[in-house]
Amino acid sequence: MRRLIIALMFVPTVSAAADAEFRLSIREHRFEPNELRVPAGKRIRLTIVNQDAAAEEFESYELHREKLIPGNSSGTVYIGPLEPGRYPFFGDFHPETTTGVIIAE
Repeated sequence: MRRLIIALMFVPTVSAAADAEFRLSIREHRFEPNELRVPAGKRIRLTIVNQDAAAEEFESYELHREKLIPGNSSGTVYIGPLEPGRYPFFGDFHPETTTGVIIAE
């Protein structure tokens, strides 16, 4: 029994807490949804699907993230865990229309 306990001490453990997964789409140079509510205190896996033919860059100064998403493709951005609050983001190539906010609550 003692050997089993010692052996189990060296078995790697897997975290039961997976990243929370969310999705944004880019269509006609707009983010959909443009307001995304996420849980505060959790790491977020954000998949961004660009449905436009032109590339767009997801950018957020508050999140310290930027990611180029080629046309008709997708990319993933990991963020957090976030404190409760509002985190604006925008598309760097069309900042006048491609805007949004992540709300951590």
